[in-house]
Amino acid sequence: MTKGPDGGPVWKFSSQTVQRVPIVAEEEAVIPLVNKVTPAALEEKKVSGVSVGHWLSVLLLAVAAYLLAWICTRLLFFLVALFWRKARREPAAGIVKAFALPLRMYLAVSVFVVSSQQAGISILLRQRFAPITVVVAVAAVLLLVWRLIDVVTQFSERRMTYRKNMAGVIAVLFVRRSVKIALMVLGLIILLGSLGFDVSTGIAALGIGGIALALGAQKTVENFLGSVTLIADQPIRVGDFCKIGEVVGTVEQIGMLSTRIRTLARTLVTVPNRELSSLQIENYSHRDRFWFHPTFGLRFETTPDQLRYLLVELREVLYAHPKVDPNPARIRFTEIGADSLNLEIFAYVNAIDFNQFLEVQEDLYLRMMDVIEDSGTGFAFPSQTLYVARDKGLSEEKTAAVEKQVRKWRENSND
Repeated sequence: MTKGPDGGPVWKFSSQTVQRVPIVAEEEAVIPLVNKVTPAALEEKKVSGVSVGHWLSVLLLAVAAYLLAWICTRLLFFLVALFWRKARREPAAGIVKAFALPLRMYLAVSVFVVSSQQAGISILLRQRFAPITVVVAVAAVLLLVWRLIDVVTQFSERRMTYRKNMAGVIAVLFVRRSVKIALMVLGLIILLGSLGFDVSTGIAALGIGGIALALGAQKTVENFLGSVTLIADQPIRVGDFCKIGEVVGTVEQIGMLSTRIRTLARTLVTVPNRELSSLQIENYSHRDRFWFHPTFGLRFETTPDQLRYLLVELREVLYAHPKVDPNPARIRFTEIGADSLNLEIFAYVNAIDFNQFLEVQEDLYLRMMDVIEDSGTGFAFPSQTLYVARDKGLSEEKTAAVEKQVRKWRENSND
């Protein structure tokens, strides 16, 4: 196309195009299928420049396309369930069901587009329905992603509920909600773009708003990341008795932003997860054995034979107890202290909980106290003994003997 002398458009055609005019005319002379089956009365009446027969044909094609897609998808999933046994059990069954409706919608749109072209539906009418078919196709894809998110998160939620990991359940729910919101925003942008709207300004606004939101919610994001760390490593669980920093108590709730601990004083301490993930955590609930490690301080008047007797008898008490793990288990005379002779006991007690350990420890203490009392000695008290005596001074005989011995050494060295 060029401009003519008067400024108007001038269309120029090549000789090859002019030669193909009769062929195109012959092709256009072919009567479309929809015109053959539509009554003449419906062809004469028109709505928005298109005959009523074409409008009715479009509706019939849409219904037929959906029915055909429904039959095809039912047959397909029946064959899948027949030849793939896992499709009858979770999570495979949920995934198969998630594909059903989106696949049916996409297949119906595809059949409708192809059939309307083959039936010769007016191009004006097809142009009117083109945005709708695009919207339905995009909605089918988004619906598939939405349903797959539900399947995966629900399966994960059931597994974590079975394991009593309530923090994991909360995390799954939070992630599912966040991903769905993001999917809705993305789908809205895609649909608006498919309908011809300019979405570049909206995307830029979302980017700026996202940056501002991220800066404003920095602490919240840190707490969420801390909760993700707790869920991944699982150093603590609800019901665990532990020591976190300086706080000792039972974990009552692990949330997405903070963790609540019931202390021994029955107060409730809330620790932000960003701090909790960086603190030293000592979990008492996961102990496989309990450490029995007392030190008995005996009186200085205790004789060596009494110590030998005590070591034999105390070892017999320790080794004979059914709850004491024999490997390792020992009792040793380890130290002559400032005010006592110390016997160290080192052993592990096999107990199901702390209360049972206290019961075993109490029994061991009482039996060992009986042994110490039977030996004729007792426990030492922190005390000091003051001895008052007359100083005899240095021994002149020993001093002379030492000096004589040193002179002999010198004479022998000179020789």
